[in-house]
Amino acid sequence: MTPQNAPGGRWSDLDRPPLNASALRHALVRSGTLWTSLDVVQATGSTNSDLAARAADTPEGAVLVAEEQTAGRGRLDRDWTAPARSGLFFSVLLKPGPDVPVERWAWLTLLAGVATATAVARTAGVDTALKWPNDLLVTVDGEERKAGGILAERASGDSVVIGIGLNVTLRTDELPVPAAGSLALAGARNVDRDPLLRAVLRSLETWYGEWRAAGGDPAASRLQEAYAAGCATLGRTVRAELPGGRSLTGEAVAVDGEGRLVLAAEDGGSHPVSAGDIIHLRPAS
Repeated sequence: MTPQNAPGGRWSDLDRPPLNASALRHALVRSGTLWTSLDVVQATGSTNSDLAARAADTPEGAVLVAEEQTAGRGRLDRDWTAPARSGLFFSVLLKPGPDVPVERWAWLTLLAGVATATAVARTAGVDTALKWPNDLLVTVDGEERKAGGILAERASGDSVVIGIGLNVTLRTDELPVPAAGSLALAGARNVDRDPLLRAVLRSLETWYGEWRAAGGDPAASRLQEAYAAGCATLGRTVRAELPGGRSLTGEAVAVDGEGRLVLAAEDGGSHPVSAGDIIHLRPAS
């Protein structure tokens, strides 16, 4: 057996220590809070898939973290890959019904984005912008790069599983594509994953609690305002690539009450598009 600290062993990269699962549970899993359990596994295919498979028999507030995902995926089943312990790869189980109408659940992706961006800015000292609907952007050498993504999926019954992937210490030679980034490459003052994870989960608990208390109303919970303030997509001219080879070009002017991106087209019309309708959202140029 290869010793864990030997060359090639799981903990041989001393810049990437493992998460402290017991300390995380002690800090987060307490009576009266949202989080009811927190498990850290060394590797799995997808934390979203694992948590969704047991959603029916698991209380709300379960958190599943993987040091490495071998089949991580983003929206439309796009691959998400990163070296072990180079980021935060985790999923949470939420059950917003019956407090929140199902038609407002689409806001959970945007809520997770606001919560994550807020926590990263405060804890890592990195300005994080939101690309509608589910990307987290940082600036590396003056260029916007994707450092994270969010995937919300309906599970059995009234459950929603939200997966969050965040590149923390990825180096330039480890980036899956040139347009990717990480907190380290963006000049983060703190890349310790334990306080980062605690901060994201506490921020998520706060935003989710306010949104749920407001019956999922994005205006009353201040979520719509906060998302718009942090959304880099707004004010830009973009091309929405739609199914069937169709596309729509216009200035992104708002995120409406249903969480849709509203494009002001050249013909003067306003066209809301939902995340489910979009294959790609790119700069018009």
